[in-house]
Parts: sequence; structure tokens; C-alpha cells
Amino acid sequence: MAEVQLVAVGEVDRDALDYLAATLPDEMDATCSISRRVIDPASAYHAPRRQYHSTHILARLLETPAPAGAKLLGACDVDLFIPILTSVFGEAQLGNRAALISVYRLRQSFYGLPADERLFYERCEKEAVHELGHAYGLVHCRAFECVMHFSNSIEQVDLKQSAFCRRCAGLVRGCGNE
Repeated sequence: MAEVQLVAVGEVDRDALDYLAATLPDEMDATCSISRRVIDPASAYHAPRRQYHSTHILARLLETPAPAGAKLLGACDVDLFIPILTSVFGEAQLGNRAALISVYRLRQSFYGLPADERLFYERCEKEAVHELGHAYGLVHCRAFECVMHFSNSIEQVDLKQSAFCRRCAGLVRGCGNE
């Protein structure tokens, strides 16, 4: 069975990590644990944008030791960007061992709305599964309901399910999840 290790990047909600550790095994068909390691995101801070460059954090995550074949999922609570986009919910290297999500824009409070813990955790799960899907080699899917459908707004995150469509599920279970 495959393995996913969750790695805190800076200070991140421990309850969110615990939730992911409990829910990811089913969708990813993998064991999931929370690493004791914590990555400091400070070197990825880009002062002109007041955001953190996700690719730099992802590179630091790739330096983290892990068992052979294990995937690493970094989770942070900072605002992420890549140069061609205003912000991102996460990033992963296609077919590599690391993925990164940010919970920063997943809370209702970011949008000036009342807190909704259930919705926050659902969004965390969707983004985690999506980025891990990329780490397993999946590209964006055309199926609206598929967790691998591209989302560049929180509304698009909310529209999709937290599960892979049948096609993507078959692909992720066929690539390294033996």
C-alpha cells in the first residue's frame, strides 16, 4: 500500500492535518501519517506581492527525507502564488513525490463570510486529493465533478467532489499505488 506523509509548512491548523490524515487513506488508497518535521516558509516570501512563492516551498519539501515511494503533502496557512497566477490553492510536480496545499484561502472568513468548519475541511480534502493526484501523475480532468477538475476560484472548488471520477481513480490506482 502506498504512503502519504503530511508535513506542516510553518504554523498550520493541527485539526486540519488530523482531518486529512483520517480522510486521505480512503481516496488515495494509502496509509497517511503526520510528520514531525516542520518546514519554514520564510525564504519563499515575496515582499512585493505579500505572498509566498509555492514553487520555492515545494522545492524545500522535496528535500525532506521520506521512505521510498512515499508521497509528501505539505500543508501551510500562508497565501501562495506562482508568477503567472494571482494565487493558488496548491502546487505539485507532475509525477513526483511532493505536493503542497494552502488552507489560507479555504476558510469562509477569507471571503468575509461566517465560519463553516465542515466546508473548510471539505475544501482541505479536495485540495489535498487534487494535488496528490498531480503527484501521482494525473493532469486536470474535464469532468466537472472530478476532484482533478481545475479550480482557480473557491466557487469552483466547492462545485467539485472530493473524489476522483472513474477514469482518474483508475489512473491513480494504477500509478505507484501497488
